[in-house]
Amino acid sequence: MRAKDALGRFGEDLAVQYLEGQGLVIMDRNWRCSLGELDVVARDGARLVVCEVKTRRSEAFGSPFEAVGPRKVRRLRQLAIRWLEERQVHVPEIRFDVIGIVAPPTGPPTLQHLRGVE
Repeated sequence: MRAKDALGRFGEDLAVQYLEGQGLVIMDRNWRCSLGELDVVARDGARLVVCEVKTRRSEAFGSPFEAVGPRKVRRLRQLAIRWLEERQVHVPEIRFDVIGIVAPPTGPPTLQHLRGVE
């Protein structure tokens, strides 16, 4: 496994632990289709939560959140619709979140959770 892939997997595992600790129920991880990939799909009560996870070693080239702009959010919306259709799931509301993780080579990682990105 490449170092970049291992870092991403570490971040997603940490994000899932965090989300479960917040009471969310994980429904899917790393779901792929021809449009791309959803990192984490969870349920928060009746609400579906689509969560993009960005993990970096440092913020030298910007925060993890800077990698999720309007174009990425549009793609997440398209992917969520495709996921709902494929899984035949019906929900009253969908929320799009981003979890940013900075995992330096030494020291503990930091995690920030942005809810309801537009």
